[in-house]
Amino acid sequence: MFAEVAVVGVPDEKWGEAGQGDRGDEAGKKATRRTSSTSPASASPASRPPKSVDFIEALPRNASGKILRRHLRDPYWAGKDRQVN
Repeated sequence: MFAEVAVVGVPDEKWGEAGQGDRGDEAGKKATRRTSSTSPASASPASRPPKSVDFIEALPRNASGKILRRHLRDPYWAGKDRQVN
């Protein structure tokens, strides 16, 4: 299973915003596209998997351990007039 996963909204031409997954490495393992084929989002028919997934070393966290989603989302929205929700 995944050690760390976060999904944030990124710009999308058709919908205004789409899901972007960010996956951190498991302890001692490197993430690969093959190992990510069975994601929690694809396990349920009511859920839709993210449009794309980025593999990063570790997800940014604050002092209490909460994932800082704004740090993941901000690079995609740079230069945009507003963020669509």
